[in-house]
Amino acid sequence: MAAWLLCAAASIAAWAPPALAQQAPPLDPSAPLDPMPDIGVDWPDLARDVPEEPLADAAPAVVDPNAQRQYSVAINGIHRLGNAAELVETFEKQSALFEARKDEANAAQVQLRSEADGELLAELLRSQGYYDAEVVARVDSEGQTLLVTLDAQPGEQYRFQSVDLAGLDAAGSETAKLREAFAVKAGDAVVAEDVNAANVNLRVALGEQGFALATVGTQEIIVDHKTRLATLVLPVSPGPLAAFGAIRVAGNPPFDARHVAAIARFDPGDRFERDEVDDLRRALVATGLVSTAEVEVVPAAGNRVNLTVTMQPAPPRTVAGQLGYGTGEGFRAEASWQHRNFIRPEGALTVRGILGTREQLAGISFRRNNFGGRDRVLNAQLVASNTEFAAYDAKTIMLAANLERQSNIIWRKKWTWSLGTELLATDERGIFGNPNIEETRTFLIAALPGTLYYDGSDNLLDPTRGFRLGGRLSPEISARGGSFTYGRAQIDGSVYQPVGSNTVLAGRVRLGTILGADAPSIAPSRRFYSGGGGSVRGYGYQRLGPRDFEGDPIGGRGLAEFSLEARLRLRAFGGNFGIVPFLDGGTLSNRITPDLNGWQFGAGLGLRYYSNFGPIRVDVGTPLNPREGDSRVAVAVSLGQAF
Repeated sequence: MAAWLLCAAASIAAWAPPALAQQAPPLDPSAPLDPMPDIGVDWPDLARDVPEEPLADAAPAVVDPNAQRQYSVAINGIHRLGNAAELVETFEKQSALFEARKDEANAAQVQLRSEADGELLAELLRSQGYYDAEVVARVDSEGQTLLVTLDAQPGEQYRFQSVDLAGLDAAGSETAKLREAFAVKAGDAVVAEDVNAANVNLRVALGEQGFALATVGTQEIIVDHKTRLATLVLPVSPGPLAAFGAIRVAGNPPFDARHVAAIARFDPGDRFERDEVDDLRRALVATGLVSTAEVEVVPAAGNRVNLTVTMQPAPPRTVAGQLGYGTGEGFRAEASWQHRNFIRPEGALTVRGILGTREQLAGISFRRNNFGGRDRVLNAQLVASNTEFAAYDAKTIMLAANLERQSNIIWRKKWTWSLGTELLATDERGIFGNPNIEETRTFLIAALPGTLYYDGSDNLLDPTRGFRLGGRLSPEISARGGSFTYGRAQIDGSVYQPVGSNTVLAGRVRLGTILGADAPSIAPSRRFYSGGGGSVRGYGYQRLGPRDFEGDPIGGRGLAEFSLEARLRLRAFGGNFGIVPFLDGGTLSNRITPDLNGWQFGAGLGLRYYSNFGPIRVDVGTPLNPREGDSRVAVAVSLGQAF
């Protein structure tokens, strides 16, 4: 630059007039520059104003975009909606972000999930009638974590301007009921779930009102985004009112159409009802002989519909076993083999055996389900057993049969009953006339036992509310040299009351008496006994009541028992466990009525494991007023609650 200035100066001097050349001194390239004009701002002092260390936020920390990081999710804009809680719950069940929220992810993965969840939330809002809904997904960094925000703008909820069930008027007098079944009306919000539910309810109602051949067409919903209104048109063809006709079977049925008709809860000529068809299908599978059952409705003459039932058989044989233990009863193992269709239809043959420390048994039984009609059962059995209890020893052969109406888990019944007969030949050792001498006597006994029970509880194996009441009466004839008659009667009642969400208070009473004979003249196996896991816990099996000279129980005629317990279900371990403090009491005497001055009490604590097929119980009790010879601890293990 200095050289250029020098050349420029020489050029000017060459053409300038002499006077000017003399007045302009030559330029010195080494001369200092003139001072800069003042602009009113101090120049920085580098030694004073520049910090020795850089500021902390002058250079932001760099986060590796591929680093695995935790993230949180926030949803904005929907919490004022009436069903916000249900909407969030549904969203969380389907959300990619919530499914993997416990795992770390990099920023790109979180971004993809947030975009997918934004579309999901918008779709859920549209399914609730917010057709103008928009959702913006945003991912921000907060230190080493990520914050995902879904900002939703639902907009206005669309509503139905009209709902037209075209053709439904052909149902005549049933039209009003059918319209009521389709719960969506003009003015309601356009909610997809409600429309689908109404569609299903209408189809069910058509079947329930006798329209067996009704058809429901494809619904059409037209949405006007300008007015935010929608119209729904659903074509319906009810067809004629129908009645049940004949039943036919197909496939590989384990029994014939006649037996299927006996199981059905309807007769030919009854008005068609779809739920009775569904009930028949479930009942066929519940026999255990049918793996699948399909029922086809076939039009027939005279506005009747026949049913074609296509069945595929299930394996008919079962091998089963169980183990148990009780203080006084000892260990007990039972095994059985069963063919459930040994004699058609539904004639089950069972061979079983028991091997225990105090009981051995071999038996064969026959059971015919749905005998002569739905829910009736015919039973017959032949059993040979040997029992060795503290109260008596018995070698017995029994032939018994009865007809009963039973309850089960699938179809629980309020009322159940049984009526039957028993024939026994038994050789028993126990106390008879002389309380100081054990004797062995042979008895031939004929009995006509009958039972009647009412179940008003809410569960068969684990009741939490309601009550049960039942009785048993058995007139009997006993022959030994001569013969005499007597009657055994027993009443049982129980009640269940929930207290809070995890506790049930339960109580039971039992009263029993034997009329017409003294206890010593009755076979020991036919007397009443008390004590044990299903009776008064804390005492050994049959340990309450009168005793002989060796301290062994001898049974009695007048029985009274009660039990009180609190069933507390624990929230820990998934709610599968519970504890049960209990108090039991019982009295047994040789009189016709219980001896209310001779109560014996037991108390303890039980443990429950609530499995899929019912509670498994372990009860540990102790006698509160033990007599000589009573153990301090008694244990009982079984399936189901104590009562």
